[in-house]
Order: sequence, then C-alpha cells, then structure tokens
Amino acid sequence: MERISITQLFMLTLLFQIGSSGIFGFASAAGKDAWLSVLLSTALGTCLIGIFLILMRLQPGLTLVEWFPAQFGQWLGTPISWFYMLMFLYNSSRTLGDVKDLIPTTILPGTPNWVILSVFMIAIAYALFSGIEVIARLGEIILPVLLVLFLVEIVLIFGSDTIRIERLQPVLGEGWDRVWEGAWPSGAQQSFAETLEFAMIWTLTKQPERIAKTTILATLLYGILLSTFDALAILTFGEEVFSSSTYPLYRLVKTISIADFLENLDALGILYFMGFVFFKVTLQMYGVIRGIQQLLYLSDSRVLVFPVSVIVLILGLTESESTSEHIASGLGSLAYPSIVPWFLIPSLLLIVTCIRKGISGKQMKKSRL
Repeated sequence: MERISITQLFMLTLLFQIGSSGIFGFASAAGKDAWLSVLLSTALGTCLIGIFLILMRLQPGLTLVEWFPAQFGQWLGTPISWFYMLMFLYNSSRTLGDVKDLIPTTILPGTPNWVILSVFMIAIAYALFSGIEVIARLGEIILPVLLVLFLVEIVLIFGSDTIRIERLQPVLGEGWDRVWEGAWPSGAQQSFAETLEFAMIWTLTKQPERIAKTTILATLLYGILLSTFDALAILTFGEEVFSSSTYPLYRLVKTISIADFLENLDALGILYFMGFVFFKVTLQMYGVIRGIQQLLYLSDSRVLVFPVSVIVLILGLTESESTSEHIASGLGSLAYPSIVPWFLIPSLLLIVTCIRKGISGKQMKKSRL
C-alpha cells in the first residue's frame, strides 16, 4: 500500500485548501472587513475539521466511505457513502470549471474551453495514474515555489506604492453582520469543510497520531495567507472595486509596477493559480477514485482513472454557462443545502459513533467482570 509522510500531508492539505481561492479571493460580501471574515471562517472551519478528525480517531484505519456502513449499517451507510463520492465528483468538476472561466478571459482569449480543460485533465489523469506517493512528492516540490511567488508578489505590491491604509478603515464600520454573512455558511464550507475529502487519504499517512495537529496547522496557515491577501486587495483597490471584481487577487498582480519596468506580471498570478487548482482537482478526484474502489471492492483503482476523468471533464465543461452563474451557484443556491453533508451528517455520525463506542465500552467492562 502507498504511504505518504506527515510533511507531505501538510503540504497537500495546504495546496488543497488554497485551491482556487488564490485567484477568486474570499468573503467579498464583507467588503473592507473581508479579511476579518476570513479569520472568522478559519475559526468556524477549524471546528468543522475538528469533527472530521475526531471521527477519524474514533474509527482508526477506516476511510470516509467506511465510516457510514460501520456506524449506520450497510443498508443506510453504503448509500450515504455513494452520495459523498458523487458530491466530491461534482466538486472536482466545479473546481475544474474555475480554469474554464479564468484562462480564456485572461492570457488565452479565444481558446476553446474544451482544449484548455482537456490538456489540464490529461496532466491530472497522469498524476492519478502515478499514485498518491508521486502526487505527494510533486507537492513537496511545487508548494515551496508557489509560496515564494506569493512572498515575491507581496514585496512587489508594497514596492508599487499602491497601498492606502485608509481604505481598510474603519474596521467593523458596519458591525459584525457583514463579517458573519461572508463567513457562514459559504466561508466555512469553502476549502475548510471540503477538507473532509482528506478522510480518503488520512489512512495512507505513515504517522496517524500526528494527522490532527498537521491538518490544523495547515488550516491555520491557509487562513492567515488568505486573510493577508484579502487585506492587500482592499488596501490596493478599495472596498467597491474589491467587492465587485470577479478575480480580485489576480487583478492584484496586474497592479504591480516598479519604475515602469517591472510590470504586466499576469503570468505570475496564472502560474500559481494553475498550480493550486491542479492539486485541488487531483486530490478531489483521487478521493473519488479510492472511494469507488472500496465501495466496489476493486483490487486496482487505476481502472477508474479514465472514466472518472472523462466524467469530470464533461461536467466541468457543462456545469455552468458563465462565470457569474458559476460563482452564484457556489455562494448562493448551493451554500445552505451544503450544510447537510458538510456539517449535519458528520455531526450525526459523531453522535452515533460516540454512543456506540460508549455502549461497547460498557459491554466490555461487564464481560470482564
């Protein structure tokens, strides 16, 4: 069985959580207080992830698709497991759709969507066919490069003399309502709750006792990074432009101009955007493939790479007709219904698991007596 180190898990978790947030930004509904909304989302999201991690601790060695049959029984648990795999499949197609919406409107205008997504999917399919160890080693190489690009961008933005501190003031000028609106439910779900998909990967980690600490650290770092970039975007553009922009963090790169020489760095933003999205889609699809393999009792998951890749590609091309529709469905129509699979079902599972563990523990004590 393939295994990954705890360091690799940290890097994959961070790559996964950043995902498309590296370009689209986060919590624009909160206006100039978006950076605070990100921090609140991080706190709420960490609590959700804590539930997932407790479930992992209570059911050692089991993946997500094995949790539900183990506690709810085969007749109820198996359909729930299939539901999660279908949801993860759809989520991966939505993430792939982010590429479809951004690339033709920025660096490759006029290029057909199917060409862009097909090339992207070929690279993902190759990574999936290679296995989680290869994906993890690739993450070890790519993440430091992407983080350096992040730091370089921050330095260049400050050097471009576009920062105005008054654009961030007054803090909480309209109270906590907007901050909460940006944080719940869409803020806590975006990337944070989606970390549940790592329940298909946690069992492959060499040091399971360190999974919880590693995942929480990666989540906190993600929240700090995203809050920093939201604050930078607000300091650079102001509230109105930040809230109305589709790609505020991509637009942030375009503002860099030093001595009329170092400018037009659009490719820098596209580079790390594509890197983060590549890993997010790859890990989402890996979870789906491994889950279906376990549900169908297949000996080799590689036979599923091609059909799953084709399905995700087709869904990615057809799930929305425009960027506004794509974003609106994620932040609007799907936000509240998503509370059920991301929060309510795991919470119910946690309650049932604790009750069953308590009952079995009492029975063991009685049998010893």
